[in-house]
Amino acid sequence: MRVRKSATLAASALVLALTATACGSDDSNGGSSDGGDSNDTLTIGIKYDQPGLGLQTADGDFTGFDVDIARYVAAELGVEEDDITWRQAQSPERENMIKNGDVDFIVATYSITDQRKEEVSFAGPYFVAAQDLLMRSGESISSNDEIGDLNLCSVSGSTSAQKIQEDIAPDANLQPYGGYSECLTGLENGAVDALTTDNTILAGYAAQDEHQGKFELAGLDLGPEHYGIGIPKDDTELQEKINAALEKMFEDGAWAEAVEKNLGPAGFEVPDAPEITEGK
Repeated sequence: MRVRKSATLAASALVLALTATACGSDDSNGGSSDGGDSNDTLTIGIKYDQPGLGLQTADGDFTGFDVDIARYVAAELGVEEDDITWRQAQSPERENMIKNGDVDFIVATYSITDQRKEEVSFAGPYFVAAQDLLMRSGESISSNDEIGDLNLCSVSGSTSAQKIQEDIAPDANLQPYGGYSECLTGLENGAVDALTTDNTILAGYAAQDEHQGKFELAGLDLGPEHYGIGIPKDDTELQEKINAALEKMFEDGAWAEAVEKNLGPAGFEVPDAPEITEGK
C-alpha cells in the first residue's frame, strides 16, 4: 500500500516532492508490506479466468468470490475500490509476484501449503474447499467407490488428477485435458462422465448462465484445500490486519452472502466459515 505525496511551496522541495510522487506512482504497480490504514492504494492479484471466483468480464470488470473477498479486505484496510489495481495471478507465478513486490497480496484460490510458506506467508484461511466431481445433472454418484467406474477429466499436471490416480481411484480412466473449458465440452457431449478439481472451481463453472441446469456437483469430499491470502514472507502486521478483516466478514454475514451469490447458483451449499489459523 502507498501514500500519495504532495508538493511543498519551495522550488527545491517541489522537485523532491514530485520525484517522490513519481516513485510512488511507479510503485503502485508493485507491492509493499507496510499494511498501514492511512495508505490509500492497493495492488491485488486475482485470477482472471475462473468463473465464480475470479473472472474478468467482457467489459473489463472483475467478478467472483475471491474478488469480493479482496474488495472487502481492501475496504477494511481503508482503500476505496477505485484505488485498487488488479493484477492477473496465474498459479505458477504467485510466489514470484509476491516476492518481487508486484502485488500487495494475492486472493486467487491460493492453497496454503508448507512448501509455499517457505517463500511467502498467508492470512486466513478464508475458505476450505474440497476436491469434488462435476457431472451431468441427474447422473451424479453418491460414493467414492463409484469413481473407479467413471471416465474422468482433469487438467494436465493438476494436483487433482494426481490425487485421483495415486490416492482415490487408481483404476479410474482419467483423461487429462489442456483446460477446464475442454473438460466441460467433453462432459457436455458425453466424452467424459465427470470433471474433477476443487468444488469452488466446479461450482463457478456450473453457475455460468450457459451451463446452469446442465451440471451438478456430486457432493463428495476428496480432500481439503485451505485457501489463504498470500502476503510477503513474515509480514505479521499485514497478516494481522487481513485476519481481522476476514473475521469481521465472517461475523457480519458478508462472507456467506459472497459464497451464495457466486457459487450458490450451482447448488453449492454455504459452509461454516473457517477458523483463522495463520499467524495464530
